[in-house]
Amino acid sequence: MPNHDQIYAEQAGRYHRLISKQPELAHIVHSIKPFAGLDIVDLGAGSGRLSSVLIGQARSLTATDASAAMLDVLKERIAQADRPRLHTVVADHRELPLPDASADLIVSGWSLGYLANSNEPMWSSNLERILQEINRVLRPGGTVIIFETMGTGFETPNPPDFLLNYYAALERQYGFTHQWIRSDYTFESLSEAEELTRFFFGEEVASQVTAKGWTTVPECAGIWFKHD
Repeated sequence: MPNHDQIYAEQAGRYHRLISKQPELAHIVHSIKPFAGLDIVDLGAGSGRLSSVLIGQARSLTATDASAAMLDVLKERIAQADRPRLHTVVADHRELPLPDASADLIVSGWSLGYLANSNEPMWSSNLERILQEINRVLRPGGTVIIFETMGTGFETPNPPDFLLNYYAALERQYGFTHQWIRSDYTFESLSEAEELTRFFFGEEVASQVTAKGWTTVPECAGIWFKHD
């Protein structure tokens, strides 16, 4: 399996090529929490998959990520007119350098699971600490929305085993509501599909792409949300 920390630090632009092949998610966020005029925090914002489609209507948007390189790509992608509303900060989810009660909406896409998967010995305490920080930063009446993978190369949810405990804890322990969507990648050619899936997901997914001749690679995404 490729080293994602290394990818985020050293190949942020190539990573963005991959995720740019997925549908944008503003309408999903809006269906859960209309976000016009809100102060938004995007945790693990990466190259701006969520930030870039939310900032246009936001009052302000703070994007955090452990990788400064990813935030550099994000800043390049934000329109000049929207940049005065953007603040970026390199941060760990467990210790956010953000004021108490400063956000109406906190979103996180495909990020919290790196600290909350069961391959991490401290996953449960990591998750508890992350959610404590989210609750601290969120204003009364605020909303948190978390997106995570439910399986790449699958047409119906088939999440990795190491994320099952995390997902169960969100619902059973922390009271999140869950739904899922398709988040397929649409590539321009089979060679591009093979290249970019191998780069990020590894040989198993890339071999499946090759064998099935996929230029559209199926993927499922889980959404967990909670209103304060």
